[in-house]
Amino acid sequence: MKQKVITFSFMVSLSFGLDLRPIQSIQNWNILQSGNITVEWTEYEGFLISKAETMLHHPMNEIASVIQDLKHYPDIFKRVTTARQLGSDVVQIVLDMPFPFDGRDYIIKYQIEKLENKWIFVFSAVDHPQGILDPNHVRLPNAAGIWVLTEKEANKTSVTYAWNGELLGNFPDFALHRAWATQGTEVLNWLDQALSKKNNS
Repeated sequence: MKQKVITFSFMVSLSFGLDLRPIQSIQNWNILQSGNITVEWTEYEGFLISKAETMLHHPMNEIASVIQDLKHYPDIFKRVTTARQLGSDVVQIVLDMPFPFDGRDYIIKYQIEKLENKWIFVFSAVDHPQGILDPNHVRLPNAAGIWVLTEKEANKTSVTYAWNGELLGNFPDFALHRAWATQGTEVLNWLDQALSKKNNS
């Protein structure tokens, strides 16, 4: 079957920075957590990349619908306090961090690719004149990530979420491994909870 690829046009004339589309071919991962949600990390293109994977018992298209519903991220992912759409494919995300760490902020440009049994949402940091930084937050200029959904059965989907684990600011390097394991677990659990709530409403 002919593959169908849908790409959202760019409103900001800047190219992607760190591109994690090769995520499934990257090797030499270090395991942080195993079980229902696996969390790993590796070094790629000079950055520390984290990856969380699980199997969700929801249709691929329903999971994709939640992931691309950016304006409702504060209702889905509990550490997101603000999601501002700055263009058709540009969004500013503001994150809360546990005390005593400053919140984090990043502006990303994203693309969506739809294939026969796979759905991909890839994003990377850009500058944008309307992306005002709160003085109490730290901007992540190298933010990047990817969602990869692979349909296994009608109600069974493999979910991979990978991101640049750089946190900058006053966050200590020795706590990064724990932070990555927590983030990967929280994000995939919150996604599953949002889907279950949506189906039961």
